[in-house]
Amino acid sequence: MASSEIAQCLSATLSPDTNTRIAAELKLGGLLNAPEAGLALSQLVLASDVDLSLRQISSTPAIILRKYVTEHWSPYFQQFKGSAPSPEVKAQIRQAIFQGLSDPIRKIRSLCAHTISSIANCDWPDEYPDLLTSLITLLSSLSPDSVHGAMQVFTEFIKSDLTEDQILPVLRQLLPVLLNILGAPEQHSALTRSRTISVFRQCVESLYMVKDQYPDAVKEATATVLPVWLDAFKTLLNVDPRSDVENTSNWDGLAIRIQIFKTLDTIQTSFPRALTPHLKDLLSAALNHLSALYPTFAHYYLQSGASVPRSSEDESIELTHLVCPMLDFVANVARSGKAKDWFEGANLAGLISGVFSWVQMTSEDEEEWANNANAFVAQESDDTLSYSVRMAGFDLLAVLVERAPVAAVSTFQSTIQRVIVESEHARNAGNQDWWRALEASLAAVGSQAEDVLDVIDDEQDSGRAKPIDIQSLLTNVIPNFLILSQFPFLQGRAFVFASQYAKLLPGQLAGQYLDAAVQVLEASEAGIPVKVSAVKAIHNFCQNIDDAVAVPMAPRIAKDIGPFLPVTSEDTLTLVLETLAVVVQIDDGKWITEDLARSIVIAVLDVWMKNNKDPIFISILTDVLESLASSPAPGIYQTVVRQALPTLCNAIMSSTAVDSWIASAAIELVSSLVSGAQESGLGEGFFAMLAPSLFSCLRTTEDRDVIQNGIACLTLLVRKDISQIVSWSDPTTGQSGLDLVLEVIAKQLQSEDESGGLVIGDLIIHLLRRAGEAVLPVLPQLLQAMVTRMRTAKTATFLQSLIIPFAFLIHNQRDTVLSLLEGMNVDGRSGLDILIQTWCENAETFQGFWPTRISALALCALFASERPSLQSLTVKGDIIVKPETKNVIMTRSKTKQTPTEFTSVPFPVKAIKLLLHELQSGGEAASMGFNAADVAELDSDDGDEEWTEEEKANQGFKADEFAFLSDMLGPRGMAFDNDDALEENDDEDLKNDPVSTMDMQAHLLSFLKECAARNTNNFSAVVDQLNPEEIIVVRKAVSN
Repeated sequence: MASSEIAQCLSATLSPDTNTRIAAELKLGGLLNAPEAGLALSQLVLASDVDLSLRQISSTPAIILRKYVTEHWSPYFQQFKGSAPSPEVKAQIRQAIFQGLSDPIRKIRSLCAHTISSIANCDWPDEYPDLLTSLITLLSSLSPDSVHGAMQVFTEFIKSDLTEDQILPVLRQLLPVLLNILGAPEQHSALTRSRTISVFRQCVESLYMVKDQYPDAVKEATATVLPVWLDAFKTLLNVDPRSDVENTSNWDGLAIRIQIFKTLDTIQTSFPRALTPHLKDLLSAALNHLSALYPTFAHYYLQSGASVPRSSEDESIELTHLVCPMLDFVANVARSGKAKDWFEGANLAGLISGVFSWVQMTSEDEEEWANNANAFVAQESDDTLSYSVRMAGFDLLAVLVERAPVAAVSTFQSTIQRVIVESEHARNAGNQDWWRALEASLAAVGSQAEDVLDVIDDEQDSGRAKPIDIQSLLTNVIPNFLILSQFPFLQGRAFVFASQYAKLLPGQLAGQYLDAAVQVLEASEAGIPVKVSAVKAIHNFCQNIDDAVAVPMAPRIAKDIGPFLPVTSEDTLTLVLETLAVVVQIDDGKWITEDLARSIVIAVLDVWMKNNKDPIFISILTDVLESLASSPAPGIYQTVVRQALPTLCNAIMSSTAVDSWIASAAIELVSSLVSGAQESGLGEGFFAMLAPSLFSCLRTTEDRDVIQNGIACLTLLVRKDISQIVSWSDPTTGQSGLDLVLEVIAKQLQSEDESGGLVIGDLIIHLLRRAGEAVLPVLPQLLQAMVTRMRTAKTATFLQSLIIPFAFLIHNQRDTVLSLLEGMNVDGRSGLDILIQTWCENAETFQGFWPTRISALALCALFASERPSLQSLTVKGDIIVKPETKNVIMTRSKTKQTPTEFTSVPFPVKAIKLLLHELQSGGEAASMGFNAADVAELDSDDGDEEWTEEEKANQGFKADEFAFLSDMLGPRGMAFDNDDALEENDDEDLKNDPVSTMDMQAHLLSFLKECAARNTNNFSAVVDQLNPEEIIVVRKAVSN
């Protein structure tokens, strides 16, 4: 195939005549199927004698060539359509494209580089072994064009193609060449030199990936290579940064600085020790860049004095591209605790002042945020995905406040006072941008509100002066900005700032601020920024001020927020919903009227119907419905149920397998109504309305979320109003509600899918607790089904669901249950054998406060029963430590070669081991009075010979460190004084259960003493079979 034929075809694809163009495109598609098409195209790319207009019309052949490679080169590519060229032709094409890397036309070089990178992904190293050497030769040539082309390939190549054993040899050849290019500004463009740093950064990342495999080689490489590059970076950064942005046609020079700071951040993360000697110089350079480049930032970005120039390769290079990695680097160094003494005095003041300046809203921000509410909300949310100078600046401030709280917050005070004075002067001088620095300073101090409030409290508690006077700002400065409607961003920021520090407001002033925010919501002329800021402020105020101040305004706020629900979306809708959720919680919703409740439910369901796939919205909507349903005001619960339940039941009933998320969310919303109901019950007819749709859905669905939410909903129904379930019967089948609940459990037990996990166990437990008498007739079948399923269950959560109900029954009716299990036969094994084996293997993985306790209590009951059937059972004991596995991290392959083996012990011995584990894992070993002497008795081999006496007594910590950790960590790693220690999953019933409220430590110690005194179950012989550490714990417990 001749190149000329393709050239004609390509020319015709550019024809202004539509018919000619379409015919040419169809013909071209056919030509590309020929095996020699790729060679013709590659020759066309290089043919300088081809009609110049064709090459210059954007290097069309090279674009088509790249498309040809992805569609016809190899099945390696997903878009492959067949007709691959022969190996000989491929070699010719590769050679031709490689020549294109040195083409005088930049676009041709770039497209050839991208094409070579694509081919390398597929062919290197097996079919294209000389690529690396050829590229390094090209880099070593003195031709700027060739170096530019080769660098573009390397940028892609190092990132994706080098394997572990290729990295080190390649870097030995490559890095010196890169350094030569970086150090030759008179020969190579700034953009090419910046690419050397980008490739170097990828080399550093590659070294980090293989440092465990080749520790010595990587150590040598970092010791010899990094210092040279770091010296080069310091030299480049010491050149005045203004030279790259002033009196120059482009900002290409910034590209080098951008890549340097990105690379420094990478080195700080991967090889921080290499960076330590250079840190102070590099931090000073960063600070110098912040101050030197700020006038340029103000001119181009704040005042829009001119548009930012494009790079020489027509790419965008922005000042913000430099400042973000620079701030990240400084923040990471501060976070690491290195160069502490640099972050003091003038440096700290300069950094904070620099951040306050650089986080100002640009004119582009102003334009976008004024018209796009979602963008305005998103830029300040904690989980924003859009990274910006503002986010990077706030992150740095957070680290500085954490590292030097008083010094940083005092600097906030002096900086914001200076900004207030300067802004006033600018305003009086008629500068229209006078508000920007003020808005930024308030945003900066507001972004650290929690930490600043903590610092103020700490200083005042210690009898020292406040490092910042927020009250003065709230009383004398901020009120003046609340009425500046012609400066909406400053006006809105003032509201948000006041709400972030609402805890410091006296009641009367808080009420005035809240009233002002509500007036903004009601003002028709207020624009997006102010209204969104007012919603955000109301959200914060309602969380941070006394209910007494908020209650009089709550009905008005709820009515004002309602109209926003149908007209907002995405981030703004999330904010509005979160605010509504906070408002309906004020004073437990005692102020809500039936009309208001009805209108909120209608609005909430409308939002759900439009966004029924969004988990964030559904989560907030369930909070709103639960708060409404739990309002103690007369008639509110009934109104909410009347308005919501029929709609939700219809949604559950009409949902299909294709849109199962609708049923899943509808069940979740129903659960929120049940959660909100008073303990006295769900009200007449609730279950009768819900049951047909809920059971029909659970009978047919295979969707995991629907099953989990459905079972969780049934569990709540059992807890809140078991009588409705027992008394209701299905009018079509005559089955009772209880029969249908048991049917759901049976289906889960028979299913191979164990995603029901913990929820099915919760349902069984509450059924046994609440409907014990009603369940009795079917209890034997239920227990048989659970024991049978134990043999095949695989996941820890599902096994827990099967075991814990037995623990509950044994704790309450030990002998009846044991007799039942002894008489149960499953494939020749007794039910008791299956249960005890499974229990002993999984007891240490149980989750939740109540389950772990009920398991321990039931094990006490089993041990004390002294039944022969239990004494004769042998179960899995401790791991057998072999010489070849001692002190070795066991990977999957090593475990295959040397499988883990366990001892076998009698059940009574295992029961005591588990109880001792429970005693210690509850954080109780320390409070049992163990001391260094007891610990020293243990035959230890954990390398703690270096510990001091104090550390030995406190498990390797100093006494005050250990006390701090003990406060932090409670039972199973949860703080004793942490309300969440009784996990989210542990519902109110279980929190108030005697099992949760009893003194577990005292009970276990008393149990062990009693066993020792009576020699229960031949206790002394059992203790002899424990390991040395366990024997010490038993002795200590018994003698206490």
